[in-house]
Amino acid sequence: MSLILGIETSCDETSAAVVRDGYQVLSNSVASQIAKHAVHGGVVPELAAREHLVALNPVLSDALNAAGVTMRDIDAVAVTNGPGLMPALLVGLNFAKGLAASHKLPLIGINHFIAHIYAAFLDDGAGRLEAPESYPILALVVSGGHTSLLLIDDQGRARLIGYTIDDAAGEALDKAAKLLGLGYPGGPVIDRIATLGNAGHFNFPRPLTGSAGKAVPEEHKFNFSFSGVKTSLLYHVARLSDNGHLEGPLLNDTVSSYQEAVVDVLCRKTIAAAKEFKAASIVVCGGVACNSRLRTLIAEEAPKNVMLYLAQRKYCTDNAAMVAGLAWHFLKNDAVSDLGIDAFARLPMITQVPFVRVAEL
Repeated sequence: MSLILGIETSCDETSAAVVRDGYQVLSNSVASQIAKHAVHGGVVPELAAREHLVALNPVLSDALNAAGVTMRDIDAVAVTNGPGLMPALLVGLNFAKGLAASHKLPLIGINHFIAHIYAAFLDDGAGRLEAPESYPILALVVSGGHTSLLLIDDQGRARLIGYTIDDAAGEALDKAAKLLGLGYPGGPVIDRIATLGNAGHFNFPRPLTGSAGKAVPEEHKFNFSFSGVKTSLLYHVARLSDNGHLEGPLLNDTVSSYQEAVVDVLCRKTIAAAKEFKAASIVVCGGVACNSRLRTLIAEEAPKNVMLYLAQRKYCTDNAAMVAGLAWHFLKNDAVSDLGIDAFARLPMITQVPFVRVAEL
């Protein structure tokens, strides 16, 4: 049995978690900074770093207490070392290094992007990862920083087959909320207001889908673009309001129609890729995977012969459970990190994932 402590500080949420043997989440403590950043309308990296410094020790104590363990019971320390905001990442990374060194524990650096995919298998996903019939897996990783499609085969080989060429879907939702004066973070409020409106009232563009009658270039067949729909919203508001303010049914229908455009693109691209690459499973993960309409539409549209795994909402947003869980697969293969490991801001090329248990890694 292995107990791994995870630390997550890639953006604006401070988290610590204890996970047993890669899947059983014993605790997952998260301290949110939403109130601190809301006044700025978005995340301020330096502020996020300072808040992580304040929150890390209390979050760590809470995670250990909730799991009923002490640092003497921990077998390794895992930490997100990228991608993310560098000031925030460095706080968590150095904190984890200190814990590992002082308690003489292995340190495992974790790629935040891959951890989001693994989050879909926490608690009860071991059997699915062991089953050859689960592969290939097509993962839609969709958040404020990422909108990508990653194809994973039964040997753990991975290939990025689609990505956003401009804004991520989460960013498009957040900026729409800011434009409409709905506050921060935008994703949850967009999701809530959209349920009050008519998604078919306004027709916002679906970029790179061919819906406008223009053929999609082959190189962008599975890529995403959300800058156009965001610009369309700007013109839409200017056309319907002299003061840039929408309210009542007009606001509700606008939000619902805008969200539908974003979600429609995500689902169209994912389903098309799943069919072309003969995916046996689809994973939907990342912060935007909390969105109610996305979860409903992808479930309705996914081919009946394809297994659909939606990450639990509590594991969609940034959390340390996915970090600690993924780290177990490194630990059991003695693939630990050096204490000199550094942080990285941008997503590197991914060619392999460590959690495919039917493979000999």
